[in-house]
Amino acid sequence: MKRKEIIAGARRVVVKVGSSVLTTPDMTIDLQKIQDLSGEISELIAEGRKIALVSSGAIAVGMERLGLRQRVEGLPDKQAIAAIGQPHLMALYDTYFQKKGIQISQILLTRDDMDHRRRYLNARDTIASLFKFGALPIINENDTVVVEEIKVGDNDNLSVLVAGLIQADLLIILSDTEGLFDRDPKVYPEACLISEVEEFSEGILCAAGESFSPTGIGGMSVKLDAIRKAASFGVPTVLASGKRPRVLRDIFDGGHIGTLFLPRRDPLSCRKQWIAYGVRSAGALYLDDGAVKALLYGGKSLLPTGVARVDGAFERGEGVDVRDLSGRLVAKGLVNYSAQEVAKIKGKKSREINEILGYTWGDELIHRDHLVILSAPGKEAS
Repeated sequence: MKRKEIIAGARRVVVKVGSSVLTTPDMTIDLQKIQDLSGEISELIAEGRKIALVSSGAIAVGMERLGLRQRVEGLPDKQAIAAIGQPHLMALYDTYFQKKGIQISQILLTRDDMDHRRRYLNARDTIASLFKFGALPIINENDTVVVEEIKVGDNDNLSVLVAGLIQADLLIILSDTEGLFDRDPKVYPEACLISEVEEFSEGILCAAGESFSPTGIGGMSVKLDAIRKAASFGVPTVLASGKRPRVLRDIFDGGHIGTLFLPRRDPLSCRKQWIAYGVRSAGALYLDDGAVKALLYGGKSLLPTGVARVDGAFERGEGVDVRDLSGRLVAKGLVNYSAQEVAKIKGKKSREINEILGYTWGDELIHRDHLVILSAPGKEAS
């Protein structure tokens, strides 16, 4: 499908705005940029599109309110600054969207909200209701309470999870870069912008450079990792510069702005999206070569006979990584047995489970329906 058709047909869109877009070089909030983006998003909503805005900037606003010029390192300090900045950030958005007749709403998420299936579905239903009321969901990670164990990590990944959550037609990531280049343009002035990416080859991944700003986290490699997840969801992504005037309008008017990353032809189902990228892994199973081949090429469930090692203290029903003996991530799934139980039955035949444990939860450690293949050369489950 051509770029123009993909973008013109996008009715449900996630727009992610990074801190670097919303701040000036001296690290103050760029009010003109917030006003401009609010106007462009309002135009898209007026055209009948349902927009979810994933916005960074709470820490940047908090730093400005406190007169800070250097990013703090301690987690409690970061959380305090985010707590100060978040309401002021929302107030700014409210000011500019109200002028366009758009009602905004705030949704603050953590990894726990994505990890628990009921909360995940509740978040999805809430956003659907906000769309029904014509309101704009403005989404951020709940920095004021999040700790490392329940942190999504960055708003690039959060925007991808939101895109999967609402089954978006398009994800737009606005950053401080014009898109993906064939090499780092900060080092090589002759670097060329890549207009379209169909597959995530080694060459594409090697093109990623790193960037850092005092108010943002993550560089190009983080963005590519997030965009690859979006592609597995079946969501195309445009990576473009949020500093460009009327960037959203130009994208939807058919301009070849930024880099378009095409989706997979066989996207993951909604449930498998949740298993792959919503559920937090509580441990890992390490497989021998035969079991890895059975998963990658045979479309099989994971049986205890192929498991060589168990890590973690997971319980039945929790998410686990599935790795080969070198540690390479092969798959992820919801396990039928606890870590203690797996330690007793690993390497054994399924028919021996009842004899060893005195009961059985089934022949499979992870049934194929609850397993997502994540590693080449096999094809991800759908």
